[in-house]
Amino acid sequence: MLKRFLILLFIVKCSIANAQFNGALPTYKIQAGDNWVKAKNYYLLALLQQDKQAAKLISADEGLSGIGKNKLQALKSSLVDCKDGLCLPAALKFTDDEIKLVSDRLAALYRPGNALDRLVKTNLIPSGTYNFFGSDDPSALLVKAWQQDAFALNFAIGVYAEGKKPNYPLIDSISFDVRKKAYYTLMYDCSAEVAANTHNNALFFEPALNAALTYLEINERVDAGNFEPMATTVNKAAVDKIAGTKWGSFPYTHILVPGAGPDNLTTPLSGEGMLRCKAAARQYFAGKAPFIVVSGGNVHPYKTKFNEAVEMRKYLIAKLRLPASAVIIEPHARHTTTNLRNDARLAFRYGMPFNKPGLIVTDKSQNDFIMNMDKRCLKELNYVPYKLGKRLSETELEFFPLISALQIDADEPMDP
Repeated sequence: MLKRFLILLFIVKCSIANAQFNGALPTYKIQAGDNWVKAKNYYLLALLQQDKQAAKLISADEGLSGIGKNKLQALKSSLVDCKDGLCLPAALKFTDDEIKLVSDRLAALYRPGNALDRLVKTNLIPSGTYNFFGSDDPSALLVKAWQQDAFALNFAIGVYAEGKKPNYPLIDSISFDVRKKAYYTLMYDCSAEVAANTHNNALFFEPALNAALTYLEINERVDAGNFEPMATTVNKAAVDKIAGTKWGSFPYTHILVPGAGPDNLTTPLSGEGMLRCKAAARQYFAGKAPFIVVSGGNVHPYKTKFNEAVEMRKYLIAKLRLPASAVIIEPHARHTTTNLRNDARLAFRYGMPFNKPGLIVTDKSQNDFIMNMDKRCLKELNYVPYKLGKRLSETELEFFPLISALQIDADEPMDP
């Protein structure tokens, strides 16, 4: 009788947690297959490729297969007809009409209990990667996830093949001059590569998907996949330690240290980064939190080979004597907004309590900025991934992570 009661209590608790996180589950593991860049940017499309039953269902649909054949034919025709570089990638992007047609077909194909329904309920919803769209209507979630992925593909092609401006041109722009003759040759060779690696019976989105991934690769913009899977590699020691942490012994779950890039290509860690680490280490040794999360990607200056999080981790361990198992890297964030967003993602995925605050330790200027950053988050992410707590000092600020942080950002392919 007691056993049955405990099982029932466990089910109720899981149901409450599931509702609290809009269906997202901390135990869910992203199904990245062989490509983390693809999975983190276009998760629905990555899942459709991996799920044989779902792939079979959409392949059998005449409307969707027709779009795939037309896209592949447009790609092959562009190799003959296009005489300038901009023409070639344009042939691979989805038009508004195509996006709508796919949306209509996916909605028509969706049935409770079929492969698409299972994909949504066992992967999309628990992943939280499209939680902005809600989980009450799985069919609508499927369609909106497709529309987001289509936009994301077009955006990546637009920036890294057509040379359109990204959100932050000084650090994220295309690597090539679209006005030079060599650009046409490069785009031609990319299209030829995509055509050679896209078979005639490809899924309707695969020509565009293969193209976007190719453009990101030749631009050296595959940062989204760097260090993945982190939970079983670079962050494994800390993740293992989290499971046995007595959270009641600490006022904060962790200390977040945002990175500060140097102003040249030869300096691994800026002076400001060192100072932030020193301030965070003092709080760690004072017993404020059991972990430090260092956050920052390969950001400043343009095309730097040094990663902010990695260099801060080295400094904390080698110079400030923190145990390696206490330092977690978040090596993808490119802006202060995503320092907090990506930190919230790791806290959720790694099993830190979401009802307990974290502590931001940085310089006064950045904390001043964070205090008023919600409008920028809404503009750039369409949501705010945190709730601020008390400002304890010029360098210390409490915050609570929010589940909205799991939502993929479709116009930041280097850190979606």
